[in-house]
Amino acid sequence: MTAVRLGLRANAAQFSLLVGLNALVGAMVGLERSVLPLVGEHDFGLHSKTLILSFVLAFGVAKAFTNLAAGSLAERFGRKRVLVIGWLAALPVPVLIGLAPDWGFIVAANVLLGINQGLAWSMTVIMKIDLAGPARRGLALGLNEAAGYLGVATAAFTTGVLAASYAPRTVVWVGAAIIALVGTVLSVLFVRDTGAHVALEQRGHNSGGSPHTLRTAFATASFRDPVLRACSQAGLVNNLNDALAWGLAPLFLAARGASVQDIAIVAAVYPVMWGAGQLVTGWLSDYTGRKPLIASGMLVQAVALIILVAGNGAFPPSLLAAFLLGVGTAMVYPTLIAAVSDACQPRDRARIVGVYRFWRDFGFALGALIAGIGTDLASPTAAITLVAALTAASGLVVAATTWQSRPVAPVIGTPVTPNGGHQWR
Repeated sequence: MTAVRLGLRANAAQFSLLVGLNALVGAMVGLERSVLPLVGEHDFGLHSKTLILSFVLAFGVAKAFTNLAAGSLAERFGRKRVLVIGWLAALPVPVLIGLAPDWGFIVAANVLLGINQGLAWSMTVIMKIDLAGPARRGLALGLNEAAGYLGVATAAFTTGVLAASYAPRTVVWVGAAIIALVGTVLSVLFVRDTGAHVALEQRGHNSGGSPHTLRTAFATASFRDPVLRACSQAGLVNNLNDALAWGLAPLFLAARGASVQDIAIVAAVYPVMWGAGQLVTGWLSDYTGRKPLIASGMLVQAVALIILVAGNGAFPPSLLAAFLLGVGTAMVYPTLIAAVSDACQPRDRARIVGVYRFWRDFGFALGALIAGIGTDLASPTAAITLVAALTAASGLVVAATTWQSRPVAPVIGTPVTPNGGHQWR
């Protein structure tokens, strides 16, 4: 039996496989990014933006509660089994979308898609943290999230381009069928569980106190610990504006005369910058600390949304807004998960990260409600402006939080201690 070791190099094969799998998880949801809101208008004759965005609401609620359960399920059944269950949940999605006689079937498909994302993405995140160890945690998460959101971007752009020549709904369900099958097969045949890596890392920690239950993990990550509380609210607001970009931005641009291809480009640039930027920001947070990137990233996102509103749907400012929104999100996304992982024992990681991801992805549901109701009662401009203000306020909350100890990656060549070479800032 191969000895269990921590580190990216020691686990390169499994880590690379999980990176590829997360790209498929991202592509699964990216299929809907540029076309599904338009399908609601054109194929199903929906006029209420709140009703159209019900698919984002359903996705967000399902993913949030699945994230919350994922940590406990992983501890009970193992990481790999939960990953496989996540992919099995995706298999009916293309059938529901392809055969949908009404919008309710699309909403139901997105409930299953939320379960798929909550289980499969959660497990790829947690398993990479398990494999990497603490010294390169930010880099590991940057690679994970980069793969996922480059998958989102590629699928969003491809479906948008193909939708100009083929029926948009057909493009979505065919792509979803291929991705779900490939993801399921790879997970069943090639992924190995990482429970032994968790046990190895835990041996290098002070194990005082009892492991968290789901109840105590929820209280700690939501309210009791100030750093975890700051991370949870920032994650929620980040995905709140992501829901707006996903569900409302295509409708906002289309109403102002943008073509399907222009919308596809804007919809793709955002996750491209989000995905590619994380290759740098995750690594950078290992050296500069988590807090500066999180606080400033939220403020960059707020500026991007203001530019989108000020541009009034014109292509150049919309493209700039998508670029900045992607950059700001890249600064925040892997850094938040790394910060949450820093603040908990390895034995509690799955549950604490699950609680954080619950709050983060509950932002999809709130974002859908704010974008839909705000647009129906006032205007898209009012809804986007409100979200921009909430995003800026979230960044200021992080900036005002007293940040506690954080593991810093050792200088290259420095021996790594059992605790991962921790220094404290």
